[in-house]
Amino acid sequence: MKRSRLTVVVAVLVLMLITVVVVSAATYIVQPGDTLWRISRQFGTTVEAIVQANNIPNPNLIYVGQTLEIPVGPTAVPPTAQPPGPTTTPQPPQPTPTSSPTTTYVVQPGDTLTAIAARFGTTVQAVVQANNIVNPNLIFVGQVLVIPGTTVVPPAPTVAPTVPGATPQPPSGFAFGGQTQTFANAQAMTGTGMNWVKFQYKWSAGDDTSDVAALIQSAKNAGFKVLISVTGETIYPAANSLDFGALTQFMRDLAALGPDAIEVWNEQNIDFEWPAGQIDPTSYVNNMLAPAYQAIKAANPNVMVISGAPAPTGFDNGTNAWADNRYIAGMRAAGAANYADCIGVHYNAGATSPTVSTGHPGGSHYSWYYQPMVDLYYNTFGGARQLCFTELGYLSGEGFSGLPANFAWASGTSVQEQAQWLREARDLSMTGGKVQMMIVFNVDFTNFDPSGDPQAGYAMVRPDGGCPACTTLK
Repeated sequence: MKRSRLTVVVAVLVLMLITVVVVSAATYIVQPGDTLWRISRQFGTTVEAIVQANNIPNPNLIYVGQTLEIPVGPTAVPPTAQPPGPTTTPQPPQPTPTSSPTTTYVVQPGDTLTAIAARFGTTVQAVVQANNIVNPNLIFVGQVLVIPGTTVVPPAPTVAPTVPGATPQPPSGFAFGGQTQTFANAQAMTGTGMNWVKFQYKWSAGDDTSDVAALIQSAKNAGFKVLISVTGETIYPAANSLDFGALTQFMRDLAALGPDAIEVWNEQNIDFEWPAGQIDPTSYVNNMLAPAYQAIKAANPNVMVISGAPAPTGFDNGTNAWADNRYIAGMRAAGAANYADCIGVHYNAGATSPTVSTGHPGGSHYSWYYQPMVDLYYNTFGGARQLCFTELGYLSGEGFSGLPANFAWASGTSVQEQAQWLREARDLSMTGGKVQMMIVFNVDFTNFDPSGDPQAGYAMVRPDGGCPACTTLK
């Protein structure tokens, strides 16, 4: 579905601070390799005191450049005995494996730690420990791993690592957030349980990352994890040329800023996003996704890479559009799963509860219904990757004079139905095991084109300022 690309305006965010009684305080800027434990040692205080002074929701997540208030004085507690490693919190005692030789292995397309461990007769835990891997679900092609012999190491208790910069959600978790236009409704988003925010960046060759840096920082200051969806300028595909090398460099620079996830392009199966006559999933994977993935992981292996979500459409003439089912099959055949931590999906044509698979005014096509969409995408990739809904929304014309003719299928959807269905979709996504992320499209868009794309009709924040979904999603 066509989306206009708006310049994101960063609102001034007011952070609520928790007052901590201390005698005095200092400020400290987080450096690469820092952990709260290490910082507390440096200043002779405790991790708990720093957490309370800065209202840190997760003591395992701090990021480079973050300014911390350090309480010092009578509340300080003598440091404990054993310092942590360079990038992780102190680990509990680990089982000691029998001494054995080690070797190295270069990660190949399609590799997982499970497969690598089985190949060398060792365990995932042993490989993780030998390489200080932060997230065992994130390895990248070309990465050199130390393989610790064949000794089987019993699993150790799991302790969440502290990593400089942002850490993405692991595939076993669930990320819930919203796409916003101004980020002015951050408080309302938090009230719904959202802890992710999506911004879309309109890229063209020659762009640098200066505008994105402030955007990422503001969201992190507000306690959100950040998804940056990179797509092209509206006129860019029409130029019949895509500078893949320039995009790859931009992705590398973007990853270095510490976003939690990057979506590589958007709806590349239609000519609004890809040059007409050149739409091809193999070209997307080989020329855009794979180089971007490798560049992102080289700059910051903790960034989650999401493949560009195709437009959910049954229209297919091979020139202006490919149907999304044919397109994702082509992506799979081209090896997209080797270059994506999550498969991007858009669902924005629903006019029924996500719990049903019949009754849509548009008919029986799978793209009208939530569960058939999930099953199609998940099964196409053989369950090798979970799905990330980088857009999931329900259109309601309430509060507007009328919907465009192409969106007449949503004319019967009320705002209350929109709110209820968003809740149902979130709950299904959280519990179904196939979905890793759901980003609501959208939180607060205001642009409504009665003859084109009614984006404001998808917004949780309605024209009258109300937000029924904000209540339903709590």
